[in-house]
Amino acid sequence: MARFEFKLPDIGEGVTEGEIVKWLVTPDEIVKEDQPMVEVMTDKATVTITSPKAGKIVETRGKEGQVVAVHSVLVVFDLDATAAAPAPTAHTLAPAAPTAVAAKNEGPAATAVGDIREDLPGMNLMPKAAAAPATPTNGVAKDVVPAYYNEKPLATPATRKLARDLGIDLRRVPPTGPYGRVTKDDVRATAAGSAAAPMSIPPSTVAAPVDTPAPMAMGVRPTGGAPPPVAQPEPPPVASAAKAPAPMRVPPPPKGEEALEERVPLKGVRKRIFEQMGRSKHTAAHFTFVEECDVTALKDLRARLKPAADKAGVKLSFLPFFVKAVVAALKKHPSLNGAFDEGTQEIVTRKYYDIGIASATEAGLMVPVVRRADRKSILDIARDIQRLADDTKAGKVKAEDLGGSTFTITSLGAQGGLFATPILNFPEVAILGIHQMKQKPVVRDGQIVIGDVMLMSLSFDHRIIDGHIGAAFAYEIIGYLENPDRLFLEMA
Repeated sequence: MARFEFKLPDIGEGVTEGEIVKWLVTPDEIVKEDQPMVEVMTDKATVTITSPKAGKIVETRGKEGQVVAVHSVLVVFDLDATAAAPAPTAHTLAPAAPTAVAAKNEGPAATAVGDIREDLPGMNLMPKAAAAPATPTNGVAKDVVPAYYNEKPLATPATRKLARDLGIDLRRVPPTGPYGRVTKDDVRATAAGSAAAPMSIPPSTVAAPVDTPAPMAMGVRPTGGAPPPVAQPEPPPVASAAKAPAPMRVPPPPKGEEALEERVPLKGVRKRIFEQMGRSKHTAAHFTFVEECDVTALKDLRARLKPAADKAGVKLSFLPFFVKAVVAALKKHPSLNGAFDEGTQEIVTRKYYDIGIASATEAGLMVPVVRRADRKSILDIARDIQRLADDTKAGKVKAEDLGGSTFTITSLGAQGGLFATPILNFPEVAILGIHQMKQKPVVRDGQIVIGDVMLMSLSFDHRIIDGHIGAAFAYEIIGYLENPDRLFLEMA
């Protein structure tokens, strides 16, 4: 057998690992060159990796939901196999037996990054304790705190950078993330513990027995020798650190009714959404400002421009106008075009405008980005939005079209409802939600008329953006949308 081991290639700048989302091939399957084999998700995008050669799949490494390192073996091929599946014969080669390493990498804590120990926190197992130091010579046993250590910790590039910046050894950080992954919160907790260590109260010590004279009368000192030791009051007991709460479990259904419940592993895009939304909601101080916007004039403007856009082959929705209005407002309120750098504890204000467009897909929510929107016309933005929407729905969005946005817009108009409170695309400091357009009575020139009105909800991080600044930014956007001719003054 001509054995060929295919390794996970470099799939993006700065990417050192990826999560296996879905296997598209199975062992013993005959594959053609460039046939899709596996979907792998990184911090930047989900990519489909194709077969580099034709042959038979002997072995696939890694399970769906498992994180594997770049340059680790993904697939083992038999290149001698024919293009068509051969009929079974007595001398047909059987699939290669799993190696000892492969066997070791089975189970909940297995990864292709290295030998991740089975006794990881979060898996109902205690971490290994460091070897206990020798008992002090005075015979007093001191408290020994178990120390976690893992030679090959699993962590994302961003987490590794944070650890370097804080001077933390990742090998000594107990992980709490899925599959034994060290998270940024784990690194921060370790850093906080290290900083607080000098302030901890040491365990009390008992004086060793010494030769002392017989009890003496008050005020009488013995002649010669050292004074007797003075009894010290025992310090109050120190409360032990609060233990992390046990994972909340969902009890199984009654026996015989297992078919009434379905369990799906948390993986792929849904796991990224799960982690990102939870982190955003529990980190940023969300504050949402809601206001009406009369878009009657905008609706008329779009109707006038739509024939020209159709002639150019461009679908002109309302969204490009919102992007342009947001960019114009960001130039007047630059703090909303910011982010918080947790590693350096700095507020970053960007002077470029990459606008993320939250998009619903079958796999879950994704945020493709219109790059440098300030340099593009409304027609150019409409082209970008259409291309990104098509690629996202088809699952072909490129890595360079995801991530790195400076501000995000989420459109909830198609779903109806009154309004929603969007969750920040952390570490961004603001997100705009636009809602369903409805006809309502409005007052113009002292007269009540029917107008097209929608609600807009602006969520921002109140730790960084004060309420009056967020409200002023929202009214700036509304001003552009209610008088859309002003947008053409901002065009590239």
